[in-house]
Amino acid sequence: MPSSRPSVLVDLALQGGGSHGAFTWGVVDRLLEEPWLELEGISGTSAGAMNAAVLASGYALGGPAGARQAMADFWKRVSDAARFSPFQRGPIDKMLGRWTLDNSPLFVVMDVLSRLISPYDMPQVGPNPLEKVLNESVDFAALARGPVKVFVTATNVHTGRARIFRNADITPLALMASACLPQMFQAIEIEGESYWDGGFAGNPTLVPLITELVSDDTILIPINPIERPGTPRSARDILDRVNEISFNAVALKEMKMLALLRKVAETGAAEGSEAAAWARMRMHMVPNEVMVTLGASSKLNAEWDFLTMLRDEGRKAAERFLAKHGDDVGKRNTVDFDKLLQGV
Repeated sequence: MPSSRPSVLVDLALQGGGSHGAFTWGVVDRLLEEPWLELEGISGTSAGAMNAAVLASGYALGGPAGARQAMADFWKRVSDAARFSPFQRGPIDKMLGRWTLDNSPLFVVMDVLSRLISPYDMPQVGPNPLEKVLNESVDFAALARGPVKVFVTATNVHTGRARIFRNADITPLALMASACLPQMFQAIEIEGESYWDGGFAGNPTLVPLITELVSDDTILIPINPIERPGTPRSARDILDRVNEISFNAVALKEMKMLALLRKVAETGAAEGSEAAAWARMRMHMVPNEVMVTLGASSKLNAEWDFLTMLRDEGRKAAERFLAKHGDDVGKRNTVDFDKLLQGV
């Protein structure tokens, strides 16, 4: 793309998915190489929230180059912290190049126990190492005053509603709340309220991108496959697919609402109304073909080779997106809204 291209104001919507979030690292790393893409805001959940906070912090301190370096440093710290994790691939899986942890004895034990025993029945062994990684990777003061607006989603356990943490409210606890899977961790307590993974309420939440930002282009970077071939048969595969569907449901509903409001706008939505803001939004989605080849257990695989493989796949996906739809950003929608509205 020519460097003389006028800048286009965009925002990002980043899904969560454990270590699969390294795919998002790769996508964003490639997008930040484009000088015409001007980033206004990011909505993120779980790993997407951490990517968002790290990116925005690095951006505040060093622009696009600083954001790219910050994300690379963050994922390297994640890998280093997990080096002595009990969840490791077995020698046969390594030999065959499989990234799954399905055959890891300790993962199997944890997987079974998580369905039978509450995390409140288990002893808490020291602080979560992720908190140290986040404190080392995010300058929270820079994030609070930075130019990129960040929206982090967590789910209030008592109300079931989403809470959106904005730049000045984002702390390591808020980020860990956004990634708190209730089968594995005790709820994160913030200001007397309990929070679980934000994916239950929005993965990610699109509303603030539309109602609080100026940009009319949202680039969604998905992690959980919307469509997966075949019907799961094993108990583990069934549960994994149920979780994928659940974590995609809210975002799909928001996108369907956006599609419906675009239809309404065609008949004359009042200028300046919230419906008009939704109707103006142009949605784009970076293709993610690698996730259908990976099982859910690999979300806990933080080996550096795995993370860099996902990064490279993310960069390739971003390259394909830019080649196919780069010229459309700032001009027209590239998500098939008619398909979203089928059956609605």
